[in-house]
Amino acid sequence: MTPLSRSIARRISLQGPISIADFMAEALGHPQHGYYMGKDPFGRTGDFITAPEISQMFGELIGLWCAEVWRLMGSPAPFNLIELGPGRGTLMQDALRAAKVLPDFTAAASVHLVETSPVLRDMQAVTLGDHQPAWHDDLTRVPDGPLIVIANEFFDALPVHQFIRTGDGWRENVVTMDAGDADQLVLTAAPAATAATALLAGRETGAEGHIAEVCPAAISISTALAERIAQYGGAALVIDYGYAEPTGAATLQAVRRHERHDFLSDPGTADLTAHVSFRDLRDAAHPHATVYGPVTQRDFLRGLGIELRAEQLVKRATADQRTTIEGACRRLIDPVEMGTLFKALAFCHRDMPAPPAFETAAISVATTD
Repeated sequence: MTPLSRSIARRISLQGPISIADFMAEALGHPQHGYYMGKDPFGRTGDFITAPEISQMFGELIGLWCAEVWRLMGSPAPFNLIELGPGRGTLMQDALRAAKVLPDFTAAASVHLVETSPVLRDMQAVTLGDHQPAWHDDLTRVPDGPLIVIANEFFDALPVHQFIRTGDGWRENVVTMDAGDADQLVLTAAPAATAATALLAGRETGAEGHIAEVCPAAISISTALAERIAQYGGAALVIDYGYAEPTGAATLQAVRRHERHDFLSDPGTADLTAHVSFRDLRDAAHPHATVYGPVTQRDFLRGLGIELRAEQLVKRATADQRTTIEGACRRLIDPVEMGTLFKALAFCHRDMPAPPAFETAAISVATTD
């Protein structure tokens, strides 16, 4: 067992089974042994690769999106440019470089990074040092004011509660110790409804055996973002893998060295994620802001002109570089790669026009006060 496995086992022995949400919070964020607390998980030598690491085009297009959104906001100065879970800082670096086409935007931007990992903060300081970013443990620490928020592959790592539909109704899946092996963590359905089961009240239906996953933190953050946007003006862009409506299947997974991993095995050594419920994000934001989408990442990036940008880069590239650029573009937008599994959602102040690449997206109009 890993040190974190032993710590979780002691907790279970004292308190009884724990929720998957509690398990995820420990596995990812334990101060000493959490996955994100002591390592760089990104890139080919890490455990996974995110879109900003695949190609500079991704961050550049988001930077241009932010610059145009700022103009649609009325060009407030100063304003807070916020990234939730900024990784190595690659996306923000590419975004700010591209946004230099609108100098007043970069001059007005105050960069804020919501990051809990000491290792990643150090990397972000190197990547973004020229922009003098401020770091925060959570959104509540970011100063008030007009804001533009970027959240790329942030919500998928937030802890989820998982439930299974049984003949007696919904039961929460919980983590406990194997009765036959004191060193083995196992998943089992709670014998009765838990406090978290109330999260499903009036929200979920399903046949026996169906799985439902709910992320209270995602709902809370979406609500807080939309409330800030309503109060101060601005927009938020969420890009992640997930679904517009529930499918009845489990999506919780662990990844280590780019391969699937048993999520209960060796906690703290693998990334844990669950597909994002864009329905829940949309519904949380809806009372406070206008919500656009979700649209597929393919439609979003094509709407921003990724294919044209790739053509521009190819014109001055070597043969090897051309292959890399074309392959990266394909990976980001191809339906069998990231193109349709990943989706984009935007929250905007209700007085703001539709943001770029969402002009023809389904619009959920906020209620009036």
